[in-house]
Formats: sequence, C-alpha cells, structure tokens
Amino acid sequence: MRSLFLSLAIWIVFAVAAQAGTPNVVIIFADDQGYQDLGCFGSPNIKTPHIDGLAKQGIRFTDFYSGYCVCSASRASLLTGSYQARISMPGVLGPRSKVGLHPNEITIADVLKQKDYATCMIGKWHVGDKPQTLPTAQGFDTYFGLPYSNDMARQKDWGNDADSLDKIWRLKKFDIYDNEIYRDKKIIEKPVNQVTLTDRYTDEAVKFIDANHHKPFYLHFCHAMPHVPLFVGDDRYDPDPKEAYRLTIEHIDHSVGRILKTLDDLGVADNTLLIYTSDNGPWLSKKHHGGSALPLRAGKGTTYEGGMRVPCVMRWPAGIVENQICREVAATIDILPTIAKIVGVELPSDRPIDGREITGLFKNANAKSPHASEGFYYYGNTKVEAVRIGHYKLHLKKPAQLYDLSKDVSEEHNLTEKFPELVTSMTRQADNYHQKLISEKRPIWREPVK
Repeated sequence: MRSLFLSLAIWIVFAVAAQAGTPNVVIIFADDQGYQDLGCFGSPNIKTPHIDGLAKQGIRFTDFYSGYCVCSASRASLLTGSYQARISMPGVLGPRSKVGLHPNEITIADVLKQKDYATCMIGKWHVGDKPQTLPTAQGFDTYFGLPYSNDMARQKDWGNDADSLDKIWRLKKFDIYDNEIYRDKKIIEKPVNQVTLTDRYTDEAVKFIDANHHKPFYLHFCHAMPHVPLFVGDDRYDPDPKEAYRLTIEHIDHSVGRILKTLDDLGVADNTLLIYTSDNGPWLSKKHHGGSALPLRAGKGTTYEGGMRVPCVMRWPAGIVENQICREVAATIDILPTIAKIVGVELPSDRPIDGREITGLFKNANAKSPHASEGFYYYGNTKVEAVRIGHYKLHLKKPAQLYDLSKDVSEEHNLTEKFPELVTSMTRQADNYHQKLISEKRPIWREPVK
C-alpha cells in the first residue's frame, strides 16, 4: 500500500510539472487604451478592480511597449515577435485591403499548435481580411470578430470628430457603420450591433475556454474598444458622452472579470498565463472619447512615450511571483519568444525575430531586461524614429532629442548638448540595427493580380 501511495505521489509531481510546461495562454488586447487608463496605473476616475487584481496577483510592467504606434502594425508585431518593418506591415489596413500578414509568418498560435493547443482568435484582427490572411490561415482553429477597426465602413454623412462621436454615443448609432462579423471565414452579420459587442465577444471567450479547458488552450482576445466609436451595453449606459470612455473601460474590466471567474470555476486559473495590454496609446484628438497617457508625452500615432508605452499586467500563479512591479523594458514583441520558451518550442532558425524571452522577469522583476543593452527601437513609417538603451531615449529625427526617462518620463528636458557622445553612439546603434533588419525583412502577402 505504501508503495502505491509513493507511486501516486510521484505521478502527481510529474503531472503537475508537465502541466506547468504547457500553461494555458490568454492574451487580452485593448485598442487605444492609454497608459493611465487603469486603476493600478493611476487613473483618477476609472474603476478596474479585476485588472487591478491581476496586477496584485502577478506583475505590473511600468515600461512596457507596443511594437508600433498604430493598429495593424502593432497587432502584427505582437503576433510575430517582430518589428513591423521586418514583416513589411503598413501602419493601418482598411476593409478589402489587397495586402496582409503573410501566411508564411510564424505566429504565437503557430508556436502553440506545435504543442497541440486549441487556439481561438476573438475580436479585432486587422492584419488582413482576405481568406489567405484571416486568423484561420495564421494558426487559429476558430475566429469570431471584426477583421478591422470598428470605425471603418462609416456612412459618409457622419464625421469621426469628438462632436460627431458625442452624437453617436447619445443615439447609439451603431448602424452608421457597415462593418461585419466573421465566424471563421464567413460573414455572419452586417452591420454589427456594437452596443452588445463587448458582451458577445466575452460570451464567445467563455464558451471557448469551457469547451477546451481539458487540454492546453490559447485565447487571443482583442477588444474593439476603447477605439472610437465607443459603445457599452444598455445596463451600464449613461447618455452623457463625457462618461463614455470611463464606462467603456469599466465594461472591458467587467469582461476580464468574467474570464477570470470562468478560469476559477473550471479549476485552470493557476496554470493560465494571462496578459492584459493595449495595442498603442490613446487617440488624444478624440478628446473625451480618447484616453489619457499621463504622465507620458503625446499619444497614438507618435513615437513619444504616450504613443507606445502601454499598460501591461501579467498573471500566472504557477510561474509568476505575485505582487511585483517591473520597471525594466519589455514589449509585445517579447510575448512570442517568451511563450515559446515556456512551452519548450524552438524559435524558427530560418528567420530572425526582434523580441526576447523575458521569463527571468517573472521570478525577479528586478532582473535585467534583454533590451537594457540591445535596445528597444521605436518604429514609425518603416524606419527607426527613436531608440531606448537603458533609461536613455534618443529621438533620431533632426534636431535630435535625448531624454533620461528615469528622471523625465514626460520627455521635456532635451539632453543632446549635455551628452553629445551618447547621441552619437545611440544613433550609430540604431542605424546598424535598422540596416541589418532591412537586409533581412520579409514580404507582406499581396493579392495576386488577376
């Protein structure tokens, strides 16, 4: 009998160890959410108890970056672990674009399929809406969502400025947008009722987790919002458009809460790596329909900190020490190599990627980031516009701007005259990195000419 119990104990140990090597992965990607727009990142008015709880149970990254400062390029960078210039992805694709993410790219989903994960993409895709570029061609078993931004296909007699957005919010005019929801490769609804969209996405996410919790699964959940136009369910609606942004973020937090409850109820929370972050900074020109990047400078569409430094929290009870704050540089491009490291998949040898695995930060948030010496490169319009090495950031466009982000996160005090040799060395490093990247860049998919 004793030997039976001993054998059982050994089996349990090995079963737990095996499980820890194949954690479930849930990535929740907000759209245009500003650096300050979570309670745990200092929002004065937005209540996000579920996401704040993730930070307490895991790690909050203060210096976390998106791969690009706008939509499509940022999403492609996350999926491939590569800067957008390496994969030839434009900043923003529109409906019926004749280009998209090349199906030969290796995505996070492709990595996890090597370990027999169930994979699901829900929400905004935005890296191509042709059959060859939809999620089902990029490693995902299933897809449910809008293939592009929720403000596209808008009727021409409606604007996209703050005053027009006020009117859209008051009237709940989702039907002025002729956008469409896909199920896998088929359009199943047009126009989309955006009032119910966040809840419907969450319903689909819960169904996927419930159906696949008996095996490793990967959920890639990309919210349509807080990209404008903003909509929330009727149960939390307030007609005052100045409340729209707050209510939208709080609705997303409620969605996160539903995901967390599902993981808990199914007993898989401890071995699920959950990542919450945003594709870029807030769309400040939309005024109260956009968010806040404070104390950072500028917002979406720029390579100032407010355009690319985004809120990020990660939780994985089996693999991340709880209640940590990491002030090291990390980025969405690091997610693919980090997941590959965790599950034991070799990175492809036939192509370079730009991300680095950051599992060392999971156990010790004070460990050095790989980007500390290698640098992080802020791409804009297929070229390096800025580089960060350690706590110094150099904007390369003439006249150059050098900032010490450890003392000047708002990028207000230019140090180029004080440290000319540093400007020279950082410029050289950025030029060398970019030239090598361009020599190795991979093609985008293009629709064949008929």
